[in-house]
This record gives sequence, C-alpha cells and structure tokens, in this order.
Amino acid sequence: MHRERLENALFRTGYLAILTFMLLPLAVVVVTSFAESGNLAFPPENYSLVHYRAFFEEMRWLSAFDNSLLVGVGTTITATTLGVTAAFGHEIDDGRAGQVLAPLVLIPLLIPPIILGISMRVYFVRAGFEASYLSIILAHTLWATPLVYFVMRSVFSRFDWQLLDAAKDLGAGPIRSFVYAVLPNVKHGIFVGALLAFIISLQEFVMALFLSSRSTETIPVVAWTEIRQSLDPMVSVVSTFLIIISLIAIVIATIATNLDWLSKQLS
Repeated sequence: MHRERLENALFRTGYLAILTFMLLPLAVVVVTSFAESGNLAFPPENYSLVHYRAFFEEMRWLSAFDNSLLVGVGTTITATTLGVTAAFGHEIDDGRAGQVLAPLVLIPLLIPPIILGISMRVYFVRAGFEASYLSIILAHTLWATPLVYFVMRSVFSRFDWQLLDAAKDLGAGPIRSFVYAVLPNVKHGIFVGALLAFIISLQEFVMALFLSSRSTETIPVVAWTEIRQSLDPMVSVVSTFLIIISLIAIVIATIATNLDWLSKQLS
C-alpha cells in the first residue's frame, strides 16, 4: 500500500516537473511582452503596455495577423473536408485501397517542411500561384489533413454503423444518411479536428516562409524577420496573442467534447 502511494507520488511529481519545464518558456514570453524598454530581457526592469499599443498601431503586424486568420480558416475548411471524407470513405470501404490510404496519408508528416516548402514553391511558381493565399492554404492543408484524418478514424471507430444502415433502409440517400445519421454523432470529433487544423496553420512557419510575399506573410514569418534584425518585445507580444488563441481553441475543444459532463455540472 505504501509502495503504491510512493509510486503515485513520484509519478505525479515527475509529471508536474515535466509540465512546468514545458510551460516555463511560455511564461517567459508572456512576461517579456510587458517590458517597457525596447530590448528583450528577462525579467524586465519595468512593466508597461507600450508594446501592446504599438502592435495595434503597426500595420505590418495587423496585416500579418489578418493573413494568419485568413490562411487558418481556409486551411481549416479544406483540411477538415478532406480529412473527414477520407476517414469516412475508409470506414465504408476498408478494402485494399483503404489499407494503402493510411500509410500514404502519413507521407507529408514524414517529409521535412523545408523540402516541402522548396518543392511547393517551384510547383506553385510554374502553376501561376506564386506568393498567393491559395498556395499557403494548400501547403498547410498538406500538413493538417493527416491529423484530421487520424482524429476522425478514431472517432468513427466508436460510431455505431447500424445507424447508417438503418438510414439507408429507410430510403435516405448517401448525403442525407451522413447528415442525419452520422454527423450528429461525430460532430464533436469534427470540431476538434477543425481546431487542430487551425492551430497547425496558425503556427506553421517554414512553408509559409517560402510561399509568402510581403502582402501575404503570416505572423510567424514576420516574427522571424523581426528577430533577425533585433530582439524586440513586439515578438513576445505577438507570441502572447498566439498562445491566447491556442488556449482558447483548446478550451473550446474541451467544452465541445464534454458538453454532457458540463451540463451536469451546471444543472
């Protein structure tokens, strides 16, 4: 009994130590964003919101923020559509094609992003989509789709497929069967996959660096450009906004997947 308690205590201590070690850099980023001086130092000598005010006055940062949201939404819609339909098709017809699909989906995640960035830049230049929003969205979709696919494979593995058969027996077509029999039972998983795709797009840097221009550059690209010139607290400000957006997405996903539990707690 004492041994089990000791093992549990050691496990929790190690887990908290690792979690703290991983979160400390984020805390440093947030704290340095409130520095009053123009130099990036920790801890700051004085605290101020001057760099937050400067962020909302700097058109390049605001434009990059808008670009990141636009690319993120486009990637989310495209990757979610492809990932959900691929996972659904795999579950419906798990033949040889389905057995080949899963390994193929993994390929973009195994290729270094710098190789993908260079290759896709050459391709999009020849296709006439150089430095466009579409090229960045398609590149981010290449990374986000496999993640959505595997999330939905997990979700569909717990779905009762007799509901789909019943809908077909009652005369519903493929689309109506999916909308009324499948979608209500897997919508939380789709939502989580979509948020995951959005976060992946929001923080992706390497491919965006090769595929963007001054007018389409995203926040990570602008941050990298600024860091090359000087260590400015503005980078910490932007990073803090990205952290907040990611945390909000995680909270929304948690709430969306635990609505029944939440309703019981609030009742």
